[in-house]
Amino acid sequence: MNVNKKYQLERRRELRKNQTEAERILWDKLRNRKFMKLKFRRQYGIGDYIVDFYCSKLRIAIELDGEIHDSIEAKQYDKIRDELIKKLNITIIRFKNREIFEELDLVLKKIKEKIEKELEMKSILKCPVCGEELNKIE
Repeated sequence: MNVNKKYQLERRRELRKNQTEAERILWDKLRNRKFMKLKFRRQYGIGDYIVDFYCSKLRIAIELDGEIHDSIEAKQYDKIRDELIKKLNITIIRFKNREIFEELDLVLKKIKEKIEKELEMKSILKCPVCGEELNKIE
């Protein structure tokens, strides 16, 4: 998987420097392994796309959507983008900026539940004897 491509470097830096208020609030909760002791990165390149937050250990991306994502064109773009990222076996969790401002505790609870579900699924795919990961059957 191609991550953090060089041609995206300046754009990722720009996005980090000019983060939205919602991104700043959520980043404060995720950064420095504050959330479930997991390492999250912000403005992380995956293929040709940049996601708001990413946990590589669990392959979970978190996207925050402002009003710009409400247009028909943006929704279509997000749908195509999400499908391509999901093909890389990455789970995407989306929240509206409004949810960050109004229901941050609920957002964090939803993220935690999704992470616990992913951890449960990953543990099912491990050999109970040696702990080695088993091939996922598709």
